[in-house]
Amino acid sequence: MSYVTTREMLKKALEQHYAIGAFNAENMEMVQAIIEAAEAKRAPVMIQTTPGTLKYADPMIFAGMVSRLAEKATVPVALHLDHGNSYELAEYCVKQGYTSVMIDGSLLPFEENIALSRRVVEMAGDIPVEAELGTVGGKEDTHSAGIAYTDPDQAETFVRETGITSFAPAIGTAHGVYKAEPRLDLDRLSEIAGRVRIPLVLHGTSGVPDDTVRECIRRGICKVNYATDLRITFSNAVKAALAAQPEAFDPKKYLKPAREAVVRRVCELIDVCGSAGKA
Repeated sequence: MSYVTTREMLKKALEQHYAIGAFNAENMEMVQAIIEAAEAKRAPVMIQTTPGTLKYADPMIFAGMVSRLAEKATVPVALHLDHGNSYELAEYCVKQGYTSVMIDGSLLPFEENIALSRRVVEMAGDIPVEAELGTVGGKEDTHSAGIAYTDPDQAETFVRETGITSFAPAIGTAHGVYKAEPRLDLDRLSEIAGRVRIPLVLHGTSGVPDDTVRECIRRGICKVNYATDLRITFSNAVKAALAAQPEAFDPKKYLKPAREAVVRRVCELIDVCGSAGKA
């Protein structure tokens, strides 16, 4: 069985200087596509769901789909709660079988963020926990924020006092669609990587140039999140299929090309992350 936690896959990525592609899924077709691409590239992979997605479909549905598909997979597959917005949701996802969770207390005061993150770590036990300090800009579900860069001094304290297993610093990325090319503070990333000895996560990567992503990985990023990119890829393929066959009424007919489009795109992004052949 290849349904695993993120602990070992991120540890290996940190040691060997590549990143795990972490891809958000909204439905069965996207889950299938992500795993198919990972198999084709022989890459470990993380499938993620946001709180908004989990309002649409209960965590038990995604845990059921991903865990069963992972039984047939020959590459490591993890299921991660992305931007968990409450202790209760993180706990529920752990109970339903998620193999990794994020608690996002980044909008809280520093000490409250520490307390919440530490509480989730204690609850999760052997399940890895990711947290964020500073704020990634833009909009993720109902979570909206401007960019507040992570302070390296605070980052070191935060990681030490929470016991988290991966850390998402804010270095200038944003969620959603960029209006202009983002300007990332790469020197800040390098300083944080020099102080924090756990895997670092890049949020808001959709729209960041590939060469910039590779440079972030070179400077210590071990997990790269893609959400908006895949939503656009999937939706555009559905629109194109329906435009070509406006009389189509069978969802399988127009969801299949969308699934295939996501496979192709995830393969490309796995190459950017440098995780091909690392399974």
